[in-house]
Amino acid sequence: MPRETGRKVIASNRKARHDYFIDDTYEAGISLMGTEVKALRMGRASLVDGFAHIDRGEMWLEGVHIPEYVQGTWTNHTPRRKRKLLLHRAEIDRWAGKVRESGLTIVPLALYFVDGRVKVEIGLARGKKNYDKRQTLREKQDKREADRAMSLRRNR
Repeated sequence: MPRETGRKVIASNRKARHDYFIDDTYEAGISLMGTEVKALRMGRASLVDGFAHIDRGEMWLEGVHIPEYVQGTWTNHTPRRKRKLLLHRAEIDRWAGKVRESGLTIVPLALYFVDGRVKVEIGLARGKKNYDKRQTLREKQDKREADRAMSLRRNR
């Protein structure tokens, strides 16, 4: 049986990129139960309310919804349980210092498979104000209009 290769995205948190400025990103492993992995293989997860925090030298992911596995039995997992992120101690300490000193938060950006293992991309985020969000949307719309005008000009 051949092994999976490459990156297969399960869920991405587009709302996080809208609500936060992402300063730094990192790929972390995640400690899961068997039924959670099976539910993720079915492609079902939600990162919208997720966040990570550091507690006693360990990083934990909370608020991520992985629905129960349909064919699971009494050993099924709870959908919104705390899940441990697997990082090196130096990385956890570095991120803890940044979060503590400058009021940043850690949010999950994507959940995906890499070579058959579940990974989560976490980002060090700084909250946007409403005017920042409007500015970002305006820039995106202006870029879209410019691309459309250039493609129309090119196709003539």
